[in-house]
Amino acid sequence: MTWSVSEGLFPLGDLEVEHGGTIHDATLSWQTHGTLNAARDNVIVYPCSYRATHTGLAAMIGPDQLLDPGRWFIVVPDMFSNGLSSSASTDDDFPALVTLRDNVAAQRRLLTEHLGVDRVAAAYGFSMGAGQAYHWAAMYPEAVERAIIVCGSARTAVHNQVFLSGLLRVLEAAPEHLGGGRFSAEPTATLRAFAHVYAGWGLSQDFYREDLFRTVLGAPDLDGFLRTDWEDRFATSRAADLYAQALTWYHADISAGPEHDGDLAAALGAIRARVLLLPGETDLYFRVADSAAELAHLHDAELRPIPSIWGHRAGAPSLDSNHADHAFLREAVRDWLDR
Repeated sequence: MTWSVSEGLFPLGDLEVEHGGTIHDATLSWQTHGTLNAARDNVIVYPCSYRATHTGLAAMIGPDQLLDPGRWFIVVPDMFSNGLSSSASTDDDFPALVTLRDNVAAQRRLLTEHLGVDRVAAAYGFSMGAGQAYHWAAMYPEAVERAIIVCGSARTAVHNQVFLSGLLRVLEAAPEHLGGGRFSAEPTATLRAFAHVYAGWGLSQDFYREDLFRTVLGAPDLDGFLRTDWEDRFATSRAADLYAQALTWYHADISAGPEHDGDLAAALGAIRARVLLLPGETDLYFRVADSAAELAHLHDAELRPIPSIWGHRAGAPSLDSNHADHAFLREAVRDWLDR
């Protein structure tokens, strides 16, 4: 099966952000899959996760995947500082902090001003994308019918912030760091260290204990896995973008705006969308307990932990290497979209 795919750059003009500063001549990169129906009620907005682009997210779109473009019109907006939308790596005047709220407000403009869409059938996201899906439901409660939160949270937990603080300090320790997330050159050695820190968090202790990096993913040994799966991956990212997006993640909080003034329970209670929470049982970033605490304040929600030892990666499983998690997510997501 083939389906329509379009992409482009949406001009936002000079975009003021909530914590001060302006993204000058801001642009939002985007890609769509499928066809917008006549009623304009088949839209799924699918924001990006940390350092991801729409190219990577396309792996979860297809007739046999989680999101079916034969039924849905899927809009994938690229997050600021992912190298395709306006990014810290290409703008010397990029604001010190761009929040998830800033990202979602820009995405809302893309849908309403460019695509002519006022309501979305679902906001779907994984990891930082899940945080943006939560922001969609919180910021535009009358416009979002469903929110599907995969390995994400409404507010970055303190333990998660400790991890992110470690990543930021690693980048700041680079000899090339000029201050404020700016670099005189790409810090190659530091990015290798960054990747190794990430590898200890992105997958669970059980994943490593069971030797899945070798028996399932085909790495010859641990060193080979860390090199090809982590070092090589982060070597393609710009340090300034990694820094900027880590700050965005650190400060993520649906209650931080003027409507709720930090009251997370009130922000969750104001969501009108039907929310599906899909944390991974062994995710080290977004714990099931955090999702359970959020569930208590949501009007119409369900918690379905992913029974997996793949840690955070359970939320973005490959059909080839992690069929069980893929099948679980596909069934859960499609069931929720049918309701």
